[in-house]
Amino acid sequence: MSTPICTHCAKPFERRYTSMQAVCSPRCAARKVAADKRAKAEAAKAEKRADRAKREAMKTLPELKTEAKTQMHLFVRLRDQAAGCISCGQPFQGPAVGGAFDAGHYRSVGSAKHLQFDPRNVHGQCKHCNDYLGGDPVRYRVGLIARIGLAEVEALECDETPRKYTRDQVRELREHYRAEANRLKKRLDSAETGCCR
Repeated sequence: MSTPICTHCAKPFERRYTSMQAVCSPRCAARKVAADKRAKAEAAKAEKRADRAKREAMKTLPELKTEAKTQMHLFVRLRDQAAGCISCGQPFQGPAVGGAFDAGHYRSVGSAKHLQFDPRNVHGQCKHCNDYLGGDPVRYRVGLIARIGLAEVEALECDETPRKYTRDQVRELREHYRAEANRLKKRLDSAETGCCR
């Protein structure tokens, strides 16, 4: 009969407890159990990552555009939180993340879909101006000129260049705006904690 080898430390040993004993000592048994748990947890994480990658690969272009739009609008709200409404200039009430105000488009997505991801075209706007005044385009233009300048506003108004986004390009836009929003959140959080000390 051959000498058994410990399944944890790989050293030969003599069985003392049962004929099915696979480890040389209780210490190796405890370490093997811990190693098996870690391996199982790593396998579960790898499976989750693979599932997430599969789900991401199956997303349609409209689904990706919706996600990119959500990230861009969050970025715009964070960027413009302190600036106030682009149209009426009123300061925003409430947090940028909770939807207390909108990310309003100068040229609407319906009339200029190619500009939906252009940050010059989207600015923080109070719900009254965006919803009840139909975007308040006249005062929006005045506020836009004050923020980005007349030349940029005219360039935006004349921009009719079609943009056909691939799924990978929309993913890049989504990740870009997610990163920018996270950067702004961190900066705003550090500014809040810095002023309270």
